[in-house]
Amino acid sequence: MTISANDAVRGKTGQGQPAPEQAEDTYLPGAAAEAVRKFGITAEDYMLPARHQIQMVDQDGNVKQYSDQGAEPGHEYPLPDDEELLAAYEQLVIGRRVNDQNSALVRQGRMAVYPSSHGQEACQVAAALCLADGDWMFPTYRDAVAVMARGVDPIQAMTIFRGDWHSGYDPLRHKVGIQCTPLTTQLLHAVGVAHAAKLRGEDTVVLAMCGDGATSEGDFHEALNFAAVFHLPVIFFVQNNQYAISVPLAHQSVAPSLAHKAVGYGMAGERVDGNDVVALLAVLDRAVKLAREGSGPLLVEAHTYRMQAHTNADDATRYRQDSEVAQWVARDPLSRMRAYLTDRGLLDDGGEARITEKAEAVATQLRSGLGEDVPVDPQDLFKYVFSKPTPQLREQSALLADELARDAASDTEATQ
Repeated sequence: MTISANDAVRGKTGQGQPAPEQAEDTYLPGAAAEAVRKFGITAEDYMLPARHQIQMVDQDGNVKQYSDQGAEPGHEYPLPDDEELLAAYEQLVIGRRVNDQNSALVRQGRMAVYPSSHGQEACQVAAALCLADGDWMFPTYRDAVAVMARGVDPIQAMTIFRGDWHSGYDPLRHKVGIQCTPLTTQLLHAVGVAHAAKLRGEDTVVLAMCGDGATSEGDFHEALNFAAVFHLPVIFFVQNNQYAISVPLAHQSVAPSLAHKAVGYGMAGERVDGNDVVALLAVLDRAVKLAREGSGPLLVEAHTYRMQAHTNADDATRYRQDSEVAQWVARDPLSRMRAYLTDRGLLDDGGEARITEKAEAVATQLRSGLGEDVPVDPQDLFKYVFSKPTPQLREQSALLADELARDAASDTEATQ
């Protein structure tokens, strides 16, 4: 008999056996305690992830028997509807094409850097599609596919990686935070937006994305603790791709899983197959629903893999073997979803061709847009630091303007 990590944590309480009402309220306040009563489970069983990760479609594209999907009382997930799944597949195809195209543009020198999410596209797509128009998403530097799936123009989404500007899109318009390079800072921003929305009485859910490496940062603790204490509608979505650049997960944490960290903050946690977009949509759709109903923050860990190097500046062969990467090729989210939809008769050759054409159109847009020279105004260094420039900024701006004017005059004299 195998004893899971959750068995060890839950002890003798067991699932499906409600604890005394006072104990429930001690663990979870308000609507979260009501959720526990609704599911008919203990507070521990609500907060702890299911004993097995949620997986609804296997790597060959076959729907698993319900008893094998990892579901249990309080952790039950219906299949998403066909329309949502087809929309997700379209974004998967576009995302894969974007990842491959951008990697090529970096090699051509038309982009400064690109952290590819090749192999993680299911997480990217599900994160974007689970949210309503008025909800917010706070991405990491690796989540450009999710940003685009939220409706951001491809060129605007890639501006930051070209090095032209801090961000090419308006966060307020798209309800998408600027992609953060500093590790984990976006989680604090997400919690702040959720807190403001709650104070205003807005019906807003915030999804905060991060990787496994971010869970080792102090900002991770501060964000989760604040969200739990103030009972905020935040979903912390951890894409566990096994490596924090070159540091494997085993050297970061010995917790049973990253989802188990949720119980320490008094919030619910769940584990899901990060390459199964069907399961991802099911888990995240439910998390959004619970958060919107007032059940407080939730932590979702998606188990996935970064198929390519950390960035174009990284040599992944220095810290992992090709044989390890090869094991994940068969778990590819794109081929899995294609097989699932085809087997169900939801996708045929014509549909595949139409989606491929859309993906190629986006790639063409990227090649064209990122190949254009962008005019540079050195004074932009000073224009957008503060709404009202400080005396120091005005002085620096004047010095630069004088230097540029003298250089221009010198060039003019040299050509006469």
